[in-house]
Amino acid sequence: MTSNDVFSMFKSTKKTLNCRGRLVDLTTPVVMGILNLTPDSFYAGSRTPADSVVATAEKMLADGATFLDIGGYSTRPGATDISPSEEVDRVLPAIDAILNSFPNALISVDTFRASVARQAVEAGACVINDISGGTLDDAMFSTVASLYRAGLSVPYVLMHLRGAPRTMQTMTTYRDLVPDVIDELAIQVATLRALGVADVILDPGFGFAKTVEQNFLLLNKLPAFGLFDAPVLVGLSRKSTIWKTLKITANEALNGTTILNTLALTKGASILRVHDVREGVECIKLTQSVTFF
Repeated sequence: MTSNDVFSMFKSTKKTLNCRGRLVDLTTPVVMGILNLTPDSFYAGSRTPADSVVATAEKMLADGATFLDIGGYSTRPGATDISPSEEVDRVLPAIDAILNSFPNALISVDTFRASVARQAVEAGACVINDISGGTLDDAMFSTVASLYRAGLSVPYVLMHLRGAPRTMQTMTTYRDLVPDVIDELAIQVATLRALGVADVILDPGFGFAKTVEQNFLLLNKLPAFGLFDAPVLVGLSRKSTIWKTLKITANEALNGTTILNTLALTKGASILRVHDVREGVECIKLTQSVTFF
């Protein structure tokens, strides 16, 4: 099967997700709040101590987050590697604590490890957010499929990545960036669909194996991802594309984040993955208001 054959399968953008039996409507875009349980994520303001998890989740939910994305492994370049067991020890208590306080919270687990993903889902997570798109753990796709067969409808975020977090910035050479990214994602989507995974969310992978200039090109061409029958998640929040361009720091990159998120919404993004939930929700409301006229 060629990429052109795969493209012909995808006619429109899916507007709903089945999260363990709960239907999430994406007709209006939604926000995914980033809740990092790592001590070394690139944006210090997102690092959440274990004793602050519930309070942080409460604020994000009050500010309008639809999803809470919990991660226990830092994927910034140069981050310290940790074992799967240490990642689980960070993630599972946070999921338990949040669901004990907010039973209806929709939790996404940010992991590229199949074993961590399975345990997180068994603990109550309802989305798997894999920055590697299944390339760093051969068991990931079969694990997601097995969860579906077990009756657990768990949407899977398929992000584009080349290499690994420690090598990705040496792998930014493309023949033609956007067609190459689409082509690589298309094969993965076809594999997931063949395995019976119904809900796939696409993430073009801003900042992962892309230069600053390539990130801007990817954003400009975001409508091209409408080839797939899948919602598009955009994760630009406070990333180096913003602060390197503006010659500021990640702490100062909220305004730039809002600007790029607004552009992403006008180009078809269905989910904004952000550190600053209230501002992301406001961005959606105002952008949606403009589309009414």
